[in-house]
Amino acid sequence: MIRLVLCLFYFGFNVALAVQAPCIELNDGNKIPSLALGTGRGTAKESDSLDDVRKAVLWAIEAGYRHIDTAAVYGDEEQVGQGIADAIAKGIVTRDQVFVTTKLWNDKHARDKVVPALRESLSRLGLDYIDLFLIHFPVATKDDGSYENIDYLETWNGMEEARYLGLARSIGVSNFNASQIDRIVANSPVRPAVNEIEVNPTLTQEPLVYHCLSLGIAVMSYSPFGFLVSRDRPDAPPPRYDDPTLAALAAKYGKTPGQIVLRYLIERGLIPIPKSTNQKRIAENINVFDFQLTREEIASISRFNANTRVIDISHWKDHPYYPHQS
Repeated sequence: MIRLVLCLFYFGFNVALAVQAPCIELNDGNKIPSLALGTGRGTAKESDSLDDVRKAVLWAIEAGYRHIDTAAVYGDEEQVGQGIADAIAKGIVTRDQVFVTTKLWNDKHARDKVVPALRESLSRLGLDYIDLFLIHFPVATKDDGSYENIDYLETWNGMEEARYLGLARSIGVSNFNASQIDRIVANSPVRPAVNEIEVNPTLTQEPLVYHCLSLGIAVMSYSPFGFLVSRDRPDAPPPRYDDPTLAALAAKYGKTPGQIVLRYLIERGLIPIPKSTNQKRIAENINVFDFQLTREEIASISRFNANTRVIDISHWKDHPYYPHQS
């Protein structure tokens, strides 16, 4: 069961004027803020520089974010760490008041590579431990990107070791399907605390979300806006930013369509991970905890579902652990 809890004792009282997300209690007893800043190449657009990531992290913490999501493959862990260090140096937060998520890349799936890969991530981040460490994909590859047939259960054993060593306080997975989740649960003493997957109005993933939550596994949702603003795919399914359904809800609650979509995900018990390097938009994206949508309004947004993904990984479809067969 996923429970919302106050973050105040865990994340402090020193940003009284900033909006702060409530926390979700994970199945291991740790607490995770219910909204995160997403980073990575193209945090907002491909022209963003790595220093834009550093500034975005600082601005996010100033705005009240206490959860930053990154990954080894994003190539920005150093800048994420610098942004956190800047916030600490300014006295906004202390290390224990920031929840940091990073991820293990596909070429480090062998059990004996997991802990060394995490140590490398920690070195780039400038941190002694990570709050949440995820297997980025169930798909294992070699350094050159070719397939490697490493069972993700072996990888999970390495994740458990990272947790045992205190290098990661919580461990989980990303982009795993229900049967892959069940296989870990059935074969491991530690079940994943989180599954990070794509969820948005165009890809609602209701069966997988329900399955994870029923197991007490929290769900983080990347690409939360879906195709809300889609410059590269004009033929993508709705909703778009000017959709009448979203516009009416935005007018009713005095919010933007983007805020309505983020609130929709939060109402479903998810942890959205909006990306931005725009200071105003960063502050806007966390300002979603002062209103609630009705059941009917949530259902009206879910009706946009087209089972269409923003992030396409079909180039891995022949891998034995490709997660999107269904």
